[in-house]
Amino acid sequence: MGSVGRRTGPIRLRSRETLEQEEHEFLAPYAQFSRDTRGRRHSETAPEWRTQFQRDRDRIIHSRGFRRLEYKTQVFLNGSGDHLRTRLTHTIEVAAIARNIARALRLNEDLTEAIALAHDLGHPPFGHTGEEVLNVLLADHGGFEHNLQSLRVVDELERKYPRFRGLNLSWEVREGLLKHRTAISDPATLAGFPFPCRSLEAQVANLADEIAYYSHDLDDGLETGLLQEENLAREVRAWKRAADQVRSQHGRLPNECRRYFTVRCLIDDQVRDVAETTARRIRRAGVRSADDVRSQAENLVQYSPERRRLNQQLRRYLYARLYYNPEVNQPNRRAAGMLEALFARYLANPREMGDSAARRRARKEPCRAVGDYISGMTDRFATLEYERLVGPSPTVKHRGKSGV
Repeated sequence: MGSVGRRTGPIRLRSRETLEQEEHEFLAPYAQFSRDTRGRRHSETAPEWRTQFQRDRDRIIHSRGFRRLEYKTQVFLNGSGDHLRTRLTHTIEVAAIARNIARALRLNEDLTEAIALAHDLGHPPFGHTGEEVLNVLLADHGGFEHNLQSLRVVDELERKYPRFRGLNLSWEVREGLLKHRTAISDPATLAGFPFPCRSLEAQVANLADEIAYYSHDLDDGLETGLLQEENLAREVRAWKRAADQVRSQHGRLPNECRRYFTVRCLIDDQVRDVAETTARRIRRAGVRSADDVRSQAENLVQYSPERRRLNQQLRRYLYARLYYNPEVNQPNRRAAGMLEALFARYLANPREMGDSAARRRARKEPCRAVGDYISGMTDRFATLEYERLVGPSPTVKHRGKSGV
């Protein structure tokens, strides 16, 4: 008996041109189309089987900076618990949320994902405390801000290609890495990037970052026991709303399942709110192209006013009960204090950084070269370097649970 169904002919491979045509057929007119990219700093032959933004995404994933995120602090010091977020797992979660929102709005998912995957490449070891330390150490040399550092990583610090430094990403991905102008920003670096508005894809990646870190930091706080569901239900309306929804739909659940599913509903509510609010704002603005989006006076991707109030309350609660909790803050500050000692040691003895970093120091302003080197470190490597050059590392209390 012969085969049933449609006859198969020769396989038609999907070339870059085919993928670009599919974008124009499916994406909204205000999306960023890959064929309309403003290009790269260094000219290259166009990819054969990928769009320009798919090439960017792949370059980011294969970079050394991306791999190092596995061993960088999110909230709790890396190694504090097997189930706690690292900077890498946070990044992957941001990319997933960003793609969902982009898909709902018919935006370019590949560009959105590339920006999300690269958004924390410039984050130093030991989380935001490490960033604060480097900002102080570099105060007289332009300061330190991790969004701007992410651009430095992809433009200069990654060394994979024979003809240029950096990853040579497209203009649209590089634009997406800069969230705002700051007092420390170099005008020459920022030249050509529109402010205050960027592409809708960049705006989506930015808000997805916020959705991910508040929701998942909340989850990690519960995992360690520093936060309790009963207190959240009394003091945080966003949590109570999600918890009530879970209870009404599923009744009594085991503790672990209930907590995880409540966080899931919290994220789901935010994603739905952002997608629906943004769709209304896009219609009212009447934008018909990515350039129209950049000409707006304010971002179109936003929460509803009610959701923003709920998130602000959640944010205040997390700062008071988690981020500034001594069991989180003090170990992070002790660990970040190691960066001060390393900075002084490398500045006085550049050869301690290794030959390639020492050569970068000779080519550029010394403090900036040392800052670049330290910001690329993982928590683990910074600790090992401190022990090698200074002495025993500060004691860090581990709170998380281990095991499967």
